[in-house]
Amino acid sequence: MSEFTVNGQFEARDGWQTFEKEIEAENKNVAEERIFAEFGSQHGLKRTQIEIEGVDA
Repeated sequence: MSEFTVNGQFEARDGWQTFEKEIEAENKNVAEERIFAEFGSQHGLKRTQIEIEGVDA
């Protein structure tokens, strides 16, 4: 597995908050899916409330 750096923003109570997170995944698509799952479970967000701007290896 490779390590990817995912950055973007998510909708919070007081507006959009930026994030940058490192995550291990097989490829870029899996890294994006894990970000959606993680933010959904930890922050109670839906996919429409998360915008991924970039995924770098």
